[in-house]
Amino acid sequence: MEDFSRRHLLTAGAAAALPFAAGGTTKPGGTQVIERQELLAGKVAVVYGAAGSMGGAVSRAFARAGAHVELAGHTLAKVDAFARKLSKDGARARAAKVDALDRESVEKLLEGVVRTHGRVDISFNLIGLGDAQGALLASMKAADFVQPIETAMRTQFLTSTAAAQHMVKARSGVILALTAQVARKPYEASGGFGVACAAIEALCRQLAVELGPQGVRVVALRSAGSPDAPGVSREAFEARIAEKTMLRRMPRMAEVANADVLMASDQASAVTAAVLNLTCGEIAD
Repeated sequence: MEDFSRRHLLTAGAAAALPFAAGGTTKPGGTQVIERQELLAGKVAVVYGAAGSMGGAVSRAFARAGAHVELAGHTLAKVDAFARKLSKDGARARAAKVDALDRESVEKLLEGVVRTHGRVDISFNLIGLGDAQGALLASMKAADFVQPIETAMRTQFLTSTAAAQHMVKARSGVILALTAQVARKPYEASGGFGVACAAIEALCRQLAVELGPQGVRVVALRSAGSPDAPGVSREAFEARIAEKTMLRRMPRMAEVANADVLMASDQASAVTAAVLNLTCGEIAD
């Protein structure tokens, strides 16, 4: 059986092929009437790593909820193709080449967003961490262990603080982050990934206490990994993990993305410094 890590489920490389239409009602005779959700109507969202599987799912959900989505990625061709597909489906989306590990690149993107739209309402960093898993810590090279932690802290710090500088001026905004349950429930051979996730959650808490007085919320969402991510053998992975959850399954990407929409919306205006549990009950809060 091929060994898949939870990191694969959070950061698989291809854009998710989720339908743009969220749902609707059926008229007599079976005619389907599509209805759009508008929880994020008028909002401007920036998604880093937008061409990845989870980034794609979140970008679609944000657009479906009425937001204009700035799709940021390291490879312009990928995010541009994704932007064209979203636009064809009726979304408002624009692609941009951005190095989320470089301050100048991030700040240039946000300055352009603010010039165009007047504000940035949502910032969500979903880039991969480049972590190595499968070995016990005692047998790992220090560089392999430290890499995902350094990458996570650098990129999350840069994108979050850059967004915060614009959000505090408007006294409004939401900064989101995605982690995995290994941030709290350790698994052997997860390398530095769990430590990186725990560090992201700690960063979110500190940002929340500093930005809250200026009207900016910061929320982390902790997933158990989604078995429908491209490139992942659902049967091989979910058979081992789902039995450990209370719901006997793992969260699909659409479920995680829907939770992201809720946390980014004004419906969650009282939520900050929180870690939303999306583990299907693997962890009990």
